[in-house]
Amino acid sequence: MNLDHAIETLMVGYGYWGPNIARNLSERPEFRLAGLCERDEARIEEFRRKSPGVPVERDLDTALEDPSLEAVAIATPPHTHYALVRSALEAGKHVLVEKPLARTADEAAELIALADELDLVLMPGHTFLYSPSVNKIRSLIEEDVLGEIYFITSSRMNLGKYQQDGVVLDLAPHDLSILLHWLKKPLVEVTANGRSVYQDGVHETAFLTLCFEGGTQANVQVSWLAPRKMRQMVVVGSRRMVQYEDTSSDDSVRIYDRGMDFSKPPANFGEYRLTYRTGDMIAPQIDAAEPLGLELKDFASAILEGTTPVSSAQLGLEVVFALEALEQSLHSRGEPVAVRSVADALLGARQSA
Repeated sequence: MNLDHAIETLMVGYGYWGPNIARNLSERPEFRLAGLCERDEARIEEFRRKSPGVPVERDLDTALEDPSLEAVAIATPPHTHYALVRSALEAGKHVLVEKPLARTADEAAELIALADELDLVLMPGHTFLYSPSVNKIRSLIEEDVLGEIYFITSSRMNLGKYQQDGVVLDLAPHDLSILLHWLKKPLVEVTANGRSVYQDGVHETAFLTLCFEGGTQANVQVSWLAPRKMRQMVVVGSRRMVQYEDTSSDDSVRIYDRGMDFSKPPANFGEYRLTYRTGDMIAPQIDAAEPLGLELKDFASAILEGTTPVSSAQLGLEVVFALEALEQSLHSRGEPVAVRSVADALLGARQSA
């Protein structure tokens, strides 16, 4: 990677996730934190304590007028993403935007078409795609260590943080991006059921069923109403099973040589033979690395070398399509909803750009 100069980058938003991005921008050699755009006075004071001397601007249009600015990192609520990303792209800046890419698939496709037209990098911040543990499981699937993937279960729960967009938009993008990264097959149909406890229409708990091309199914539970933080996924394959525990620091990935085996197809029902296989459990050594730092390195590579990020804009669009379908199913009490085609959406957006 060419590091003749650091990429001058503006941070937009300094709420929950913004401080983590700002810290990594300050620490990574590929970037220079050129400023913050934020309106909240308390957040501005916090930023100034941690990043003395870095300028703060309250108006994004004014901040974007700086000709030395090359990139923008956006960490604001999902409903603001479209307008902020569009302004940054139209100002000629590369953009990293926190998940999801936009609030609707049409908005996301429009932003991708605009970035392509202007030859700019647009990258959604699906940070889990840079987790060493997540990528270890991806390699197990790619190398056929697990065999045919039958199904995957996921539990992503904690107490809070309550947001008006609902728990599906808040937590489900993590599972969706991981599953698309692992399976490398499109999502074709979803169903969702949930519960609104405190505000009508704002679901704090949801149960999702995701059907992928080829037959693999995933069942995902997301919730803000749980006594403790849980980040667990189980992958069940024909050869082996894997448990992924994101909150475990020592053995986040466990590979189990367990399952069931049938005998050859019988001549009649009475000839079926089922055996249970119980072998070893292996917890592979996984090198520690901060996923957000790796994500920013990938963003820099896309800007400086023209590479396609692991967290690509197209994957971001797939996630938004899934979120739209899940919300539609959620509000129709669990009716199955087909997931729209990414290719068709991108073609339509480019033709109308």
